[in-house]
Amino acid sequence: MAITPQEIAETRGMVVEQHLDIRTATMGISLLGCADESIERMATKVYDRITSRAERLVPVANDLAREYGIPIVNKRVSVTPIAMIASACSDEDLTPLAQALDRAAQTIGIDFIGGFSALVHKGIGDADRRLMNSIPTALAATERVCSSVNVASLRAGINMDAVLKMAEIVKKTAEATADNQCYGAAKLVVFSNMVEDSPFMAGAVHGTGEADAVINVGVSGPGVMAAALERLPETADFTEVAEEIKKTSFKITRAGELMAREASRRLGVAKGIVDLSLAPTPAVGDSVARILEIIGVGTCGGPGTTCALALLNDCVKKGGVMASSSVGGLSGAFIPVSEDADMIAAAEKGALTLEKLEAMTCVCSVGLDMIAVPGDTTVEAIAGLIADEMAIGVINNKTTAVRVIPAIGYGVGDRLDYGGLMGYAPVMPINEHAGTVLAHRGGHFPAPLNSLKN
Repeated sequence: MAITPQEIAETRGMVVEQHLDIRTATMGISLLGCADESIERMATKVYDRITSRAERLVPVANDLAREYGIPIVNKRVSVTPIAMIASACSDEDLTPLAQALDRAAQTIGIDFIGGFSALVHKGIGDADRRLMNSIPTALAATERVCSSVNVASLRAGINMDAVLKMAEIVKKTAEATADNQCYGAAKLVVFSNMVEDSPFMAGAVHGTGEADAVINVGVSGPGVMAAALERLPETADFTEVAEEIKKTSFKITRAGELMAREASRRLGVAKGIVDLSLAPTPAVGDSVARILEIIGVGTCGGPGTTCALALLNDCVKKGGVMASSSVGGLSGAFIPVSEDADMIAAAEKGALTLEKLEAMTCVCSVGLDMIAVPGDTTVEAIAGLIADEMAIGVINNKTTAVRVIPAIGYGVGDRLDYGGLMGYAPVMPINEHAGTVLAHRGGHFPAPLNSLKN
């Protein structure tokens, strides 16, 4: 389907008036050929592979942004889950590989690199164990490296041993970066049904089913969506609201499709997917929570929020899927508390609680994202939070995740302020009645009945 001049002119209007941007252009790079029994040689291979393959990523993205007038806010790289290549060595501490990733990211000028990761939904291998144990040190020793661990899937169920281990690692990572507002935990996410082609951090990896190198694009546009819905009268019914969301999502996704095609051609790599997620920022007017309030919720988190979010998420997918033949990633609506100005305000006034956020994750993309909790929160409470979110993903056959930040030295009402796209996170209360039994039972939560599809 050709991109028309009229579409380009309309897109320019959305950029100027409603802050439309391409949130990220992410190059996925396979590191399978970098495995080596020497961790030093492997780190060198990793650095060389990334810097050679992605050396033109930032210049090409900047050229595209200038030529088409659509900002590309972030340039990123995702790589093969590092635990896969680390199986070739026997070192306990895999931090040198994370440092190689960080140096490569700095050399090519990107903001984040994802893939210090492991997939342990069915069992923890030796390399997986070593990588997981290395996460606190690795994230404390690097600036741009992101880490993710998949502990559950529809077909495997939930690895409850991994849930407890990751709860401990989340706490240790926060402690290791306590002098930097526990920033390490903000770069660590625990997944159920992790996808192999997401361009968004902190959970991006380059899956084993992918080509050697691909370009994945993540669009955004909450401001565009809000402006479109604000034009509707309050008397508009849900069908009219749904149609407006679909039409607007189509327009936003077409901008991403254009950029993905051009980036693929100029970089000489395969075109991957367009992720049409509505990803907010702390900037005024660039808020998913604001969209929900325009739909009719009094304050995000109030009664009706889950209904409004379900409509938004579904219609974003319906509209976006018509604009590209390769929609993928997560694609929907993100609800990261620290990255959404209106969501921050709702949390600070008590309208948005952790329990309500969990309910909202049943109907939207990802899960409990960028949530700060008191620093003295127990490991068992964090494990329970992760287990609940993994269960939602497994039972409903959707991707869910937890990116929670134990704010060491902070209590409810305090803030962690990261600046930029990560914004600031109000420390929210967490239900501490987790007990000690569930988290320590271990073993495996069996795959649900709806996993038997063959």
